[in-house]
Amino acid sequence: MNAAVETPTPTPTTEHATIRTRRRLVYIGGAGLGVLALLALAGYWFTTGRYLESTDDAYIRADWVALSSRVAGYVATVEVEDDQPVQAGAVLVRLQDRDYQARRDRARAVERQAQAAIDAAQAHRELAVQRIEQQAQATLKAEAAVHSASAERRRSQLDLQRYQGLVRDEAATTQRLEQALAAANQAKAVEQGAKAAWREQQAQQRMAKAGAAQAEADLQQRQAAFESASAERRLAEQDAQDTVLRAPVAGVVGQRRVRAGQYVAPGQPLLAVVPVAQAYVVANYKETQLARMRPGQPVQVQVDSFPGHAFKGHVASFSPASGNVFALLPSDNATGNFTKIVQRFPVRILLDLPANGPQILPGMSVVTTVDTRTSEPADAR
Repeated sequence: MNAAVETPTPTPTTEHATIRTRRRLVYIGGAGLGVLALLALAGYWFTTGRYLESTDDAYIRADWVALSSRVAGYVATVEVEDDQPVQAGAVLVRLQDRDYQARRDRARAVERQAQAAIDAAQAHRELAVQRIEQQAQATLKAEAAVHSASAERRRSQLDLQRYQGLVRDEAATTQRLEQALAAANQAKAVEQGAKAAWREQQAQQRMAKAGAAQAEADLQQRQAAFESASAERRLAEQDAQDTVLRAPVAGVVGQRRVRAGQYVAPGQPLLAVVPVAQAYVVANYKETQLARMRPGQPVQVQVDSFPGHAFKGHVASFSPASGNVFALLPSDNATGNFTKIVQRFPVRILLDLPANGPQILPGMSVVTTVDTRTSEPADAR
């Protein structure tokens, strides 16, 4: 006779113990995972996180140039379109240059006329110098004639005295004495004439020197006029060149307000050239975040327009003052109730953009994170 085997039925107490055991294991495992997560988070903060300074008060900037004309005139042609990339020195706008070309030609003619006047003044000065030399020789000749006449007068006086003695001694005739007297008077007159001629030549020499001084002054005046004409010619040429507006930097054309046929005045904004390739970031960090920041530290930049794409850069420089200092109406906390507000300082960050990466445009909002760990060795030293 086979005996039936009966399976024991689990009691409610055993089932509850099993459930409690499983729950305890789940709680312990969850607590262990939480502890591990906290340890990993603490390790990350201790090794990396505490050195990262981040802010979302940051934007892309570029030193764009507002282009305007230096001269007035009507626009002949506009060589570029909106949002067109241009290279440095590329022609952007041409003004009608007929008037400026005519002014340039007239200035060149005036300059040539002034140069001709200088040549004539130089010839006149050279002639005055030669006249001075000529008068110097004539003066020397007149002086020599005076010396000769003086010697002849002294000789005739000696002859007169000798014949007077001979006449007293009746060794010579009265006629001979009269001849000697006439010769003495004639020699005296010749000497006086020679002296007068000498003084006249000296006066002529002084006049020649005065003429040379006048010629030199006239030459200086002509040279000054030539320099003035040259300056006018350069200004006219510069004005003619300024009718062609060129791109000062490489970039992209924006804010194109100029049209062909439009009359423009000096200083009137016509268009802008934005150097997109030279874009940088200005991040406004709190003053409490600047303690360990140094130029050259690496920066991670996240652009709102490209989520999930991180760009690299480095700190370039710090503003010399907070944004409040440069504000149009800076706050004055010396009056009324005082509330301390943390100030922000602009930090310039240069981007290390890849060659074929997304195009970063000025004005985009970004989030920057500066890794300040490179400042620790310097602080330790």
